[in-house]
Amino acid sequence: MNPWINYHHLFYFKTIAEEGSVSKAAEKLRLGQPTLSAQLKQFEENLGVRLFERQHKKLLLTEHGKVALDYSKSIFRMGSEMFEVLHDRVKPNRPSLHIGSLDSVPKQVVLQLVKLAFRSTPCQITLSEGKPDELLRELVAHRMDLLVTNILPSGADAKGIFPKSISKKNIAFYGAPKFKKLRNDFPQSISGQPVIAPTYDSKLRQDLDHWAKTKNIELNITVESQDIAIKKLLAINEMGLIAAAPHTVTGPILRGELVEIGKLQGVQEELYILSANRKIQNPVAAAIAQSFSL
Repeated sequence: MNPWINYHHLFYFKTIAEEGSVSKAAEKLRLGQPTLSAQLKQFEENLGVRLFERQHKKLLLTEHGKVALDYSKSIFRMGSEMFEVLHDRVKPNRPSLHIGSLDSVPKQVVLQLVKLAFRSTPCQITLSEGKPDELLRELVAHRMDLLVTNILPSGADAKGIFPKSISKKNIAFYGAPKFKKLRNDFPQSISGQPVIAPTYDSKLRQDLDHWAKTKNIELNITVESQDIAIKKLLAINEMGLIAAAPHTVTGPILRGELVEIGKLQGVQEELYILSANRKIQNPVAAAIAQSFSL
């Protein structure tokens, strides 16, 4: 059975975290500093985690403390909203949805997610981009509802994570029209040609290296980037070839800015939506995770 949360202690913790010290919080709450320190200690003991650590006479939130502060803000904000709603002062806020995505995920995919969320229910959406490990920590800490990625977590990182495949596409090389002649004698024709490649954060880069090795092709990597928008821009400006799924380059292909050079047999890119195990699910996130696909 989970311990009961003392909401007086939770409010004291929130105030200490926001004020940055026990002394300032005690002054604001009009409590004695020893009393407030004792209440904080009791709160940490009941939770079974440390919420603060001292560094150079400063109180710094631990990782557990940062999560607790996020929840405490939501709890007291909802309490204030409940009071206002019960007295017919305001209407309830729209549900919120926080979606994270890797730079390598096409922006069109994020756009489709946002459209589906708005069709599901009026909501307020926050969008974030970043590195895989950073975004995964946000998801596990419940500061993010959904994560769109082409990398599946493994080992301990996969605990409590629920992946759903939303897309699996074959990969091809694309380049500006001046590279069109490389279609002849593909794939050997691209050996030594400038290539704009994903970084090793991406599974696609590992698959690309393996493919080149099996075909005895020298990949002349001139630029590395995880941002698909940057890679497309460089390719359009004749800086090199990119390996990508067809739906990520539809626009440039239709405008004649890029052409397909050749398909990479056996190389595919799979996209996933990740959600984390939580006792109270975000209903908008749950609906999207269940129904979304490309």
